[in-house]
Amino acid sequence: MKFEDLGLLPELLKAVADNGYTDPTPIQQQAIPVILAGMDVMGGAQTGTGKTAGFTLPMLQRLAHHASSSPSPARHPVRALILTPTRELAMQVHESVKTYSKYLPLKSCVIYGGVDIKAQIQELREGREIVVATPGRLLDHVQQKSVNFGQVEILILDEADRMLDMGFIPDIKRILALLPKARQSLLFSATFSEEIKKLADAMLKTPQLIEVARRNAVNESISHRMHPVAAERKRHLLLHLLREPELNQVLVFVGTKFGASRLAHFLERQGVNAGAIHGDKSQQQRTEALEAFKSGKVRVLVATDVAARGLDIDDLPHVLNYELPHVAEDYIHRIGRTGRAGKHGDAISLVCPEEKQRLADIEKLIKFKIEQIVVPGYEADAPIPADEKREKRESGSGRPERAGRRERTSGTERTERTERTNRQPAPHLPAPAAHLPAADGFDFRKPYSPSEESQSKTDVPLRRPVRAIAALLGGIGGKQQT
Repeated sequence: MKFEDLGLLPELLKAVADNGYTDPTPIQQQAIPVILAGMDVMGGAQTGTGKTAGFTLPMLQRLAHHASSSPSPARHPVRALILTPTRELAMQVHESVKTYSKYLPLKSCVIYGGVDIKAQIQELREGREIVVATPGRLLDHVQQKSVNFGQVEILILDEADRMLDMGFIPDIKRILALLPKARQSLLFSATFSEEIKKLADAMLKTPQLIEVARRNAVNESISHRMHPVAAERKRHLLLHLLREPELNQVLVFVGTKFGASRLAHFLERQGVNAGAIHGDKSQQQRTEALEAFKSGKVRVLVATDVAARGLDIDDLPHVLNYELPHVAEDYIHRIGRTGRAGKHGDAISLVCPEEKQRLADIEKLIKFKIEQIVVPGYEADAPIPADEKREKRESGSGRPERAGRRERTSGTERTERTERTNRQPAPHLPAPAAHLPAADGFDFRKPYSPSEESQSKTDVPLRRPVRAIAALLGGIGGKQQT
């Protein structure tokens, strides 16, 4: 089947041909005719299978009859709303909209947080038929009264399972309440769950189910392997693996924002061009890091799960899980950054003993065992070399898991906790009972004099008071037991 066989407009076919596409993917073959017919759709496909074009092309065709070259904002009301969970995915979808609509007089914009809202307000006031947005920032515009949903004809919810994971469902329900009842709704997700089905029941009307792969399936063009290693030696094993010249572009996933910055800094100190991308980075910093990685200026991009969705990198050869995800489904989304469009990909995982249960959950989900390859000298029970011990002492670094736990407590929370502790009265030991014996000649009933310690040259100062306290505690414990 060719794109010409799907009944698309000549303007859309020309835009598709400009990008070098001739044959639609399975999800496109099934979704485009159904969406053109005006039906609601619940679609599922593996990441990297052309899902975005599968809903973008028919959406543009359905809006084409409204296309107007008039500069009047009134001629360009919001007619299509696309919701995505992350900024990166919103930008990626918007790029697809611009790419395929370049021969149509349809206007679009992308709305997400982390940037100045004023420029977005100006775009909306100028008139945009298509709005791609993240839920939180879109609700900000609702409060600012800078967006009107009165003429929305099509709603598209992309990566619905990620919306669920990120806690956006209440925001989605608020937005749904503001939209016209008479509309076409499309829900797309890389994986399905019972919760997603419940959302679909509330959002869609007699939807057509389109699923081109089994739930939680992994791309067959991706090879998997894991290396067992102790947690404190993961970064050195990563450095060892990066000595292989074929690992020339690697997307590394970690569990926390602190861990991402820390690992990128370590790699930079070791002479590896590395960058980091996570939620604490500004949008400009994230964009610059991603562009440097795509262009090859940066060899390793260390990312949290904020990059597990929405990063579209052509021919990305390697994805490495420095830390396994807590949720098994996130493994599928992470490795979905490689092996896209039928090309071969490589998924590597560094697994410490503490992550065995996570590995078991992942293997249960994907329904096969991941090949285990032991790297000589980096076995989980191998002794730590002297140079790594020395480096650890000098840097004062701890285990990655401990660093991750520290990150979850904000500076404000730590300050408040410290203040609460300081306000609490210091605990006091009970007064020594008269019946308690003296310890090493130290009489509890007699005031302590520092001169007593100086009488013995062999005693370290304060050793006797320490023994005295120990005797006191032992005496109290003995009394309680009796």
